[in-house]
Amino acid sequence: MKSADRVLGILDLVADRGSVRFTDVVDELQLPRSSAHGLLATLVSRGYLDFDEADKRYGLGLRAWLLGQAYSGHGTLEMHARPLMEELAAQCEETVQLARLDGIHNVYIGIAESPRPMKLVSRVGSRLHAHATGIGKVLLSGLAPEEARRRLSAQELPRLTDHTVVDVDDLMSLIDAVRQAGYAEDLEEYVEGCRCVAVPVHGRGGAVVAAMSVSMPTFRCDDERARAHLAMLRATVARLERLVDE
Repeated sequence: MKSADRVLGILDLVADRGSVRFTDVVDELQLPRSSAHGLLATLVSRGYLDFDEADKRYGLGLRAWLLGQAYSGHGTLEMHARPLMEELAAQCEETVQLARLDGIHNVYIGIAESPRPMKLVSRVGSRLHAHATGIGKVLLSGLAPEEARRRLSAQELPRLTDHTVVDVDDLMSLIDAVRQAGYAEDLEEYVEGCRCVAVPVHGRGGAVVAAMSVSMPTFRCDDERARAHLAMLRATVARLERLVDE
């Protein structure tokens, strides 16, 4: 069991970082050097990691990609969402994102980019700290309060900007307000100069299964424009929920 947990920890670390050195694995995961060396060698030999001899870095391998391609858990949701997101991105001229919750991270499963040259740049598969994003706070609001607190308290939360809320009690108050209001905002909490509005996507049973957001530079988004984006976003999600419910 310990070896399996260590292997999964290595894969998570490489996925988060893009590529890592041997010392990153040892230091970040607190692994004995001999164990880390053996696990990395096995992952490389099985094709789950690639090793670049030139810069001595490990990255995800072809087998990891094939494993990811076999996952279809959100395929139907993303399929229905994609054309609606493209339509919304064209309508509001900002980037639209769809995400699901993984621990205390939101993982982006769909993106429709803004047609404007200055825009939020993101990619499918990105994992961001949920406490610092609007879409993440919406996803956390879908958990039972005690479960949300347990996840947020399990590790130190990074302060990414001067606006990031990291106190768990304060975050729980924010998440409760999101639950009541049915939407969340990110007011430069993850990155300076970026603002977003986000709403939950509910499944057939009413549970929060995903969240969708509109993200924009702060210089072209005042409160009135944010409210307009929120109204368009809610209308889009309502259409998506009807499609998924059919």
